[in-house]
Amino acid sequence: MTRRADDLFPGIASFPALEAAARRAARGKRRKPGAAAFLACLEREVLRLERELLAGEWQPGRYVEIAIRDPKPRTVSAAPFRDRVVHHALCAAIEPHFERSFIHDSYANRRGKGTHRAVARYERFRNRFAAVLRGDIFRYFPAMDHAILKSRVRRRIRCERTLRLTDAIIDGSNPQEPVYRYYPGDDLFTPFERRRGLPIGNLTSQLFANVYLDGLDHFVKEVLRAKGYLRYVDDFALFHDDPAVLADWRERIGAYLARRRLSLHPRKTYVAPTAEPTRFLGYVLLPDGRRRLPEDNVRRFRNRLRSMRDRVRAGAMAPEEGRPRVASWVAHARHANTRRLRRALLRGGPFDPAAQRLPGHPAAPPGWSGSLTGP
Repeated sequence: MTRRADDLFPGIASFPALEAAARRAARGKRRKPGAAAFLACLEREVLRLERELLAGEWQPGRYVEIAIRDPKPRTVSAAPFRDRVVHHALCAAIEPHFERSFIHDSYANRRGKGTHRAVARYERFRNRFAAVLRGDIFRYFPAMDHAILKSRVRRRIRCERTLRLTDAIIDGSNPQEPVYRYYPGDDLFTPFERRRGLPIGNLTSQLFANVYLDGLDHFVKEVLRAKGYLRYVDDFALFHDDPAVLADWRERIGAYLARRRLSLHPRKTYVAPTAEPTRFLGYVLLPDGRRRLPEDNVRRFRNRLRSMRDRVRAGAMAPEEGRPRVASWVAHARHANTRRLRRALLRGGPFDPAAQRLPGHPAAPPGWSGSLTGP
């Protein structure tokens, strides 16, 4: 039986742990009002959090909901900054105990993993096998069942105070998109009685997303014996030379997920030849090894770039403000065959890296001057 971790709470609710968590939570967000206010009175705020946690009085605050329509409609939930400090402290303490059980080919929200390594792994499997089963969970974050998630957490953690804190964060989730589905054993009222859904945007939600599907990973690797498999959040791929085997695996995975009160997405789950181009984690992967960016990705960036250029010309925005946003897209685009595209989009404008090397222009961020080179 797996040994469960105990006595974790002192490493969560101590002043050093909370102070370190506050600094991690503030990375890249120091100018935002919530983070700035907390950091301005850092010692007082951390001591206050420490007292509340040790007394068992801490409760999650109210989320700010942000509607996102591009690239697809969804709601991102922002927790108060002090709550995010608690999330960071909790994850730092419990994540290592879950990490031990995660398979190698789970790539989301883990150190040393990420989208680019997942894409490279996908390409290696694609080159070895003739067919692929692409899978996606229907409304994954809104559908995660609270009772099942809590039971999965308890398989690794036994510290009661840590579990109460984890339960408080799960129970404090704001209402998500309704997902009313019936599964074997349900009565008429079951889908309406069970609590479910985690907010997209929480650090804890990212960890819990991996915890919830860790069982699926082991089912695929140890029961189905799939030699080619990888997962990124709720997007996964299984490889085999026989499409009939993949079709059978699809049915067995669907039955497994139903026991976790999840469903495969009917349109996004399918078997296809690996010789066909496919879209995976923000890239179009071609059988000859080339990668392209999807047209909608390029269109969105072109529109954002045009808007930022207009603001710079109007004096409403300094070029330095827009460069991190441009650099973020360029960093993603560099992993595809986009050198000509990047040159065409950025040449001659205020965000052209070549212009930053000319006398009289402000210095560019580190690494920016070479961002048009590469594949």
